[in-house]
Amino acid sequence: MRVLSWLYLAVAYAFVFLPVVVLVVFSFQDGRLPVPPFKGVTLDWYAKVLGDEDLMAALLNSLLVAVVSSLVALILGFLAAHALARVRLPGSVLMRGVLIAPMTVSYLIIALGLLTVFNQMGIRPSLWATGIGHVVINLPLCFAICYAAMGDHQKNAERAARDLGAAEWQVLALVSAPMLAAPLAAAFFLSVTFSWDEFIIAFLLTRFDVTLPVEIWSMLKSGLSPATNAVGSLVFLVSVTLVILLELTIFRRAK
Repeated sequence: MRVLSWLYLAVAYAFVFLPVVVLVVFSFQDGRLPVPPFKGVTLDWYAKVLGDEDLMAALLNSLLVAVVSSLVALILGFLAAHALARVRLPGSVLMRGVLIAPMTVSYLIIALGLLTVFNQMGIRPSLWATGIGHVVINLPLCFAICYAAMGDHQKNAERAARDLGAAEWQVLALVSAPMLAAPLAAAFFLSVTFSWDEFIIAFLLTRFDVTLPVEIWSMLKSGLSPATNAVGSLVFLVSVTLVILLELTIFRRAK
């Protein structure tokens, strides 16, 4: 039975990580196509990627949109979760459902709706429009994580802070938020990850200043190349680094 368990675990990990391994291996391909057979090791594709001004600009655009939109979504989600968890309001169940509803809607529908609204308002496609779209898709995630993490022990600490004369913003900033540090960090980094990889909204709501997924799509139109593998490997490296740092700092401290 133990052997079967280990075999199942090995197959599951191989299924998940085999595409990543292939992506990384063929990013070092000494040839023009990232396909077998493997012809040797070279770093030329990484040098080409890091020297591509358009690609680096798209990477910075993705980082800017991901961080800013995730921060806005986190703040709004935390405030909404705190209000609905601490105050009994008429129709609070309906409010929670409305806040979570965008998680069940296709990104394509959200992008088309935002594009229509922005056209009516005279807002042109830009990184700011993409950031608003990413707030829309990440706000329900942040709300759900924060709402699920709020318990009675935090309510008692908040009540004690108010009894000691703390203002409401001090309760939120100095009591509620620190007690939810791990869930807030998880919500933020998950939002950054989803925003970083999102393509449909970014494709429809940007024009000249594009994000990294849109730039990679433009590269793929000219055919497969180890350069796209190199870009994917660098993005994977950044993602893994963030996860490791998160585990070594916030989550371990919470435990």
